Amino acid sequence: MRPVLERDAPEDWPDSAYHRYWMHKDEHHNAWAHYGLRSHRYKLIYWYNSDLGQPGAHGPDEPPEWELFDCETDPLELVNVADDPDYADVFDEMLAQLDARMAQIGDVPEHDSSAARSARRAA
Repeated sequence: MRPVLERDAPEDWPDSAYHRYWMHKDEHHNAWAHYGLRSHRYKLIYWYNSDLGQPGAHGPDEPPEWELFDCETDPLELVNVADDPDYADVFDEMLAQLDARMAQIGDVPEHDSSAARSARRAA
């Protein structure tokens, strides 16, 4: 781990991290269900906002939403650029990485990548 902390990671070290929160609006955390991918510069999050039938989670009453943050220019993550045409290529690349990571670990996506790309291009 020391080389990673000293910014001398091995060549095959992942350059992004995947996360998922399953329990939509559970009574202890009241967090919304989502997953995402964080690279050094960008963070892509899909808020699918569904309980997926999990005991303790509470039903969907918010529509799904994408967020994309440029953590270099917006370190406080105040501006969602998911629909910004200037970030369309970044969105596509992060989405491809998210899909690949989910497939790699066997997680089931709640999003439709083709629809997400089309929606961004139409915006």
